[in-house]
Amino acid sequence: MRSAALGLTAVAALLASGPAAAAPSRDWSHMVAETPDGGFRVGNPAAKVRLVEYGSLACPHCRHFEETGYKPLIANYVRTGRVSYEFRNLLISAPDVSATLLTRCAGAAKFFPMAEVVFATQPDWEKRIADLSDADKAAIDAMPNQQQILRLASVTGLVAVAARFGVTPARARQCLIDAKALQHLLDVDKAANDHGVTHTPTFIINGKVSEAATWDDLEPEIKSAVGG
Repeated sequence: MRSAALGLTAVAALLASGPAAAAPSRDWSHMVAETPDGGFRVGNPAAKVRLVEYGSLACPHCRHFEETGYKPLIANYVRTGRVSYEFRNLLISAPDVSATLLTRCAGAAKFFPMAEVVFATQPDWEKRIADLSDADKAAIDAMPNQQQILRLASVTGLVAVAARFGVTPARARQCLIDAKALQHLLDVDKAANDHGVTHTPTFIINGKVSEAATWDDLEPEIKSAVGG
């Protein structure tokens, strides 16, 4: 009888506490995939609002969006499944090629975390290039493409950044000299240009190009598309 009494007491306590809390909804911010269009998408692939950014890891305006808009975008819109966010690289410089190949080399699951660090350190690695002597810059410019990409990756220190995300130096070299990976980036670049995308960042909401370039300007458009 003692065990039965304890059982009834426990049931009574549960009834008194009210209905069980609802299970938390799915967190879509952990779903990341490479897309057929050459970007990396985070969020619900069937989201009502599909946000695409054409951006460059060497673009200071894209860095500003990363620093001010990325986290609230993920926390307030992507996490709930209402918005998906896709980043497509639009190349703007030779160092950008090295940075992009290395960041993509980290893979889908680590692309956005590594991109965050690449953006955060952008002023540092761009300064390293700016501080090169004219002779060193001329020597790099005269190199074949693969050697130039490798050299810039070394000068910027981004190989060490990639190592923090599991990309060994040997693997980094493979990615940097991968002719198919480079051609893929150039194809994404050409497709963007063919559709009139010529500057970074360019945001596209459900297929429509936005005039917004900052989070302050973009968020109201996202709210309107979401419906509240």
